[in-house]
Amino acid sequence: MTTGVLGTAAASPATDHAAAARAGSRQRWRMSIEARAMVMVTAVLLTLGLAVLYSASALVAINANSPGHFFVLRQGVGVVAGAIAFMVLAKVDAEVWKRLAWPIMGASLLMMLIVVLPGTESLTGRQNGARRYLFGGSIQPSEFAKFAILVWAPMLLVKKGAQVKQIGKGLMPFAVVVGSLSVLAILEPDFSVAMMFCLLLAVLLFVAGARLSHFMLFAVVGAVLIGIPLAKRGYIQERLRSFTAGEQARADKQDGLSKQQFQSFVAVGSGGVLGVGFGQGNQQRGWLPLAYNDFIGSIVGEEFGFVGLAGITALFALYGWLGFRIARQARSPYLTLVAVGLTFTTVFTAFIHLGVVIGLLPNTGLTLPFVSYGRSNLVLTLAMTGILVNIGSERQRVYGAAATDPLLSDTV
Repeated sequence: MTTGVLGTAAASPATDHAAAARAGSRQRWRMSIEARAMVMVTAVLLTLGLAVLYSASALVAINANSPGHFFVLRQGVGVVAGAIAFMVLAKVDAEVWKRLAWPIMGASLLMMLIVVLPGTESLTGRQNGARRYLFGGSIQPSEFAKFAILVWAPMLLVKKGAQVKQIGKGLMPFAVVVGSLSVLAILEPDFSVAMMFCLLLAVLLFVAGARLSHFMLFAVVGAVLIGIPLAKRGYIQERLRSFTAGEQARADKQDGLSKQQFQSFVAVGSGGVLGVGFGQGNQQRGWLPLAYNDFIGSIVGEEFGFVGLAGITALFALYGWLGFRIARQARSPYLTLVAVGLTFTTVFTAFIHLGVVIGLLPNTGLTLPFVSYGRSNLVLTLAMTGILVNIGSERQRVYGAAATDPLLSDTV
């Protein structure tokens, strides 16, 4: 959609256009109210995240003979890179991802394959027994694969149209490609990400109008081929046992996942309504493993109490509401699906993390967007938010003085 700011109201249209052309013109993206509000919500979450991360990680860094600001400084690099990605992508027409969808999906499949191939340990290494990163932890291919699904699946859904209601020509390509990504994630192993891939696809298919009966069919096939074998793995069983065990059982078994879950309850419980105060928590002193990552929500609960957890929940709820409003007002069906997927990814991940922290869900290993330590995830989340902001903006062509004077009103 284009609109213009013309020179004088009394002149004819032809004269106005000629005068405007001589005066110069430029294109700009004007953010909607929802997009502007999303920028503010993101800024608040980032600020809160860096503060909580410092509190949760300072003693861990010191115990590892590093400066107390070690993790925050590294996260700051991610903030800078993510902010640059945010600003660039907020000004790039999001329709471009429709043309780049296949190359991005191909690159994600290749990176996920490299991670699990034998003989690539020099590129991947191992962290906590899993191979999930490239180049010393600087790139996490599974995060890139999430983005690939979010731009590739909407492209193919729009292209197929009504065929999405068919299994063969409609749904099978999605099952093959996303199923391949899920299998590669399981081989890392990263079961949470594999399930996230499938869930993202399911949400996009549902919004695009796929048949409910087909969802049921794929769920049954997935449970038989993947779900049952995974449930027999010791690590998965340990997570389920930790979740279903009573509080006393978790207290008695102070190792591994049981310790994490129990200490998370202790943190949230000790925080009460208002918390013990910023930097005054005890869990980051070694009681709660990965307090700065998988369980950083526990630190929020301990230091800021129920008010802190409720506040951060409200922020992500607001993020979701704004994102879905942007999706509803998007410029094309493709961008509507992309906006739904981007919003769902961030909000769902946040709510799963918070659900684990307070014991409503079993441990999934999902981090808290904008808050948990992890540069790959942070950069990707900021980049996705930048795309959402672009979808929530409209292109304008501005003529005359407004083209060169940034202080003039945006009103057109």
